[in-house]
Amino acid sequence: MTEFQARVATPFAVLGIRADDRFVIGIEFLPISTPILVPHKNSIAYLACVQLNSYLDNPRFQFDLPLRLLGTARQIQTWQAIQSIRSGETITYGELASRVQSVPRAVGQACGRNPIPVVIPCHRIISAGGNLGGFMGGNDTDPLAIKRWLLMHEGHSF
Repeated sequence: MTEFQARVATPFAVLGIRADDRFVIGIEFLPISTPILVPHKNSIAYLACVQLNSYLDNPRFQFDLPLRLLGTARQIQTWQAIQSIRSGETITYGELASRVQSVPRAVGQACGRNPIPVVIPCHRIISAGGNLGGFMGGNDTDPLAIKRWLLMHEGHSF
């Protein structure tokens, strides 16, 4: 558990935050029973905790964190496009694919490999027809429960 610079409790999971001295590098969903970890000596992890808690208090909160995105050029382009989707909005995999000149399957794969979920709100990407689609690289019940919680927090009903 020392790989995280902070761990934040939320209603749906504990969020493990990875950060260096300049950037948030990753956020991982951990079991709800995972102990929290207050960030000591890492101002970026502290800032991530503050902003995640602000989002939990106000779903319209807009993140402003320095992020280090490591991936292919297409993945990074997709993650950047996802960041432009406002809280309370959803778009389909196909719509996002059109925006980034890709195909829905590649967009879904990029969403599944999103290194900084919640901040990069891939939960706002849904299937055609208004279905939830996948989350965190799969269609399991637990990840979809997290996606559903996040969307309901932002005002959607699923």
